[in-house]
Amino acid sequence: MNYDVIIIGAGLAGLTAACELMDAGKKVLLVDQEGEQSIGGQAFWSFGGLFLVNTPEQRRMGIKDSYELAWQDWQGTAGFDRLDDEDKWGYQWAKAYVEFASGEKYSWLKQKGIKLFPVVGWAERGGADANGHGNSVPRFHITWGTGPGLIEPFINRVREGIDNGLLDFKPRHQVNQLKTNNNTVIGIEGVKLADDASIRGQETSREIVGEFQFYADAVIVASGGIGANLELVRQNWPSRLGSPPENMIAGVPAYVDGRMLMTSEKVGGRIVNRDRMWHYTEGLKNWNPIWKNHGIRILPGPSSLWLDAKGVRFHAPNFPGFDTLSTLEAIQKSGYDYSWFILTEKIIEKEFALSGSEQNPDITDKSLKQVLKRILPGPPVPVQAFKNNGEDFVIATNVKDLVEGMNKLVGTNLLDFMQIKEQILARDRELENPFTKDAQINAIYGARKYLGDKLIRVAKPHKLLEPSCGPLIAVRLNILTRKTLGGLQTNLNGEVLDLSGEPIKGLFAVGEVAGFGGGGVHGYRSLEGTFLGGCLFTGLTVGRYLAK
Repeated sequence: MNYDVIIIGAGLAGLTAACELMDAGKKVLLVDQEGEQSIGGQAFWSFGGLFLVNTPEQRRMGIKDSYELAWQDWQGTAGFDRLDDEDKWGYQWAKAYVEFASGEKYSWLKQKGIKLFPVVGWAERGGADANGHGNSVPRFHITWGTGPGLIEPFINRVREGIDNGLLDFKPRHQVNQLKTNNNTVIGIEGVKLADDASIRGQETSREIVGEFQFYADAVIVASGGIGANLELVRQNWPSRLGSPPENMIAGVPAYVDGRMLMTSEKVGGRIVNRDRMWHYTEGLKNWNPIWKNHGIRILPGPSSLWLDAKGVRFHAPNFPGFDTLSTLEAIQKSGYDYSWFILTEKIIEKEFALSGSEQNPDITDKSLKQVLKRILPGPPVPVQAFKNNGEDFVIATNVKDLVEGMNKLVGTNLLDFMQIKEQILARDRELENPFTKDAQINAIYGARKYLGDKLIRVAKPHKLLEPSCGPLIAVRLNILTRKTLGGLQTNLNGEVLDLSGEPIKGLFAVGEVAGFGGGGVHGYRSLEGTFLGGCLFTGLTVGRYLAK
């Protein structure tokens, strides 16, 4: 069968491209190795965070933002240092994306019917100088409805396309080869997998029940990254971050396996920036897992005391929510693959949020009544469930019992009670005055000058040993795999490039498989809210290009 365009992968990037192509009247084939219940891919599980610049939501919160400031932050965060080669196209995609996030993106989302939560979050706060890593201002806009709310209009449009004959959707079709003729990609071939009614996110059968071949004028690879393939993560692990973690938990389902990266490489596609990846340092083992080794990320406020596995406090900029990659490097160089938060009940009830649509039912279900309950005393219901059932939590009324519980949890006597108590006391002494030399406490004071943080995100500064703020809580933090920052190198049309830098005719890539644009739009680090945005922007750009 022949189509105008074949799209491999029914995640957000693939859906976005499909919608643009259908709007132009193109005949599209959408294939995915998972079942129809998994349409939307990883975006379904997301918090729905979107990087946007100079929005009405920001202005209402008193935030002054601009393209110039955002581009300054992006460059300082990305640290592009391969501009003559691997970063050549990623840099250009990055500049185009920041322009999009500062301009058309907001109105385009509104046209799709996508609404935003009114309070703007402040992710990746940096901790260096003005030209260094991090967001200078809050830019993390949460989709009203989280991930499911973001993908809904695109799924609805795809279903319309199916009904009117513009799109064929073939789930449980696993692509094994890109077909070529005269150095041009002309189609795909692979195997049909047995139907599997497993719920979204669960690992599905790989039983083969047939084969297929399809042809098109263009093929778009939209298959995602390698986050669930822990062997491949370790294989590509950068030496600058120390040795690969012995133990990691998976922030994505098993189908995020990197298959199409290698399949595209076989026809000449160039993979760049393999050593760049984005894994979180605040992972919890899910007490109610959906997929194997399922991890959930804490989205922390800035107040928890962060210690390495030996009980030594991390230094700036390694505070909660400030610099993910720097903290990952510090953890790995400690010789262990976990770390600890120490906090109070007052901190957890205001500063702990959990990433993921299923961990935020109030926003996912668009229930304003339930959202307002977040201001009541006590942690949000999903956080309380982890406190009650999660294996990573230790709760005690005094430091001695807390440290004993922490040692018991990991099965060692690595932590010394007096060493930890002295660090807590030293930190608490700095709260005697409204000014301090402690960089983290200064950062807490600074965060509360932003209204959004003061209202719902950052606890009032207090001593960890203040009895009225207790009990004390320790949380073991695991390394959580998530995103591939490198990928197939593409030009600004989304055409996959070969080793000589020339486009492979007929082959395009969007989303994570292309490093969210050009083979690495983020450089070394993300400003957050940029993964979903990168899927939208690359899908939109390639869809518009092929629509012409």
